[in-house]
Amino acid sequence: MLTLFIANYFGGMSLDTKVEELKAILQPVLDKHDFFLVDLEFVHERGDWYLRVYADKKGGISIDDCALISEEYGEKLDELNPIEPAYYLEVSSPGAERPLKNDESLSDYVDDYVHASLYQKQDGQKAFEGTLTEVTDTKITLIVKVKNLKKQVEISRDNIAKIRLAIEF
Repeated sequence: MLTLFIANYFGGMSLDTKVEELKAILQPVLDKHDFFLVDLEFVHERGDWYLRVYADKKGGISIDDCALISEEYGEKLDELNPIEPAYYLEVSSPGAERPLKNDESLSDYVDDYVHASLYQKQDGQKAFEGTLTEVTDTKITLIVKVKNLKKQVEISRDNIAKIRLAIEF
């Protein structure tokens, strides 16, 4: 039902295609200020549509940066009008425990502490936290602590359900 609803709003276009179009409109705004896109989602929640932009920059993004993106992107969206239903535009930082959704973001955070959730258990666990030390096309490598000892764990990329930055305590 939601798919038909979306197709009617987007002239037969899928939600994924619409999101890619919205990213293309956003990218020049981000490039102009040396920001990068962490994620963009267009979701229907509790009867309202939300266009959420998660952006960042080296050294972290501020509230003023988010306001700048919101203002400039909002103007572009108003000018081009690519979305028919009324929606709320939200621009924010991805947070300290941001998801790592693509190869570039994984590579950018080598030597950082991460949390990886798995589809299938590995060594009796469905999640690992540790320092990301290597990223390849097929696997990631973490250094994890096990009873005050450090251990290297290699995880197949196909087995990773989600991976995000984590705060080490």
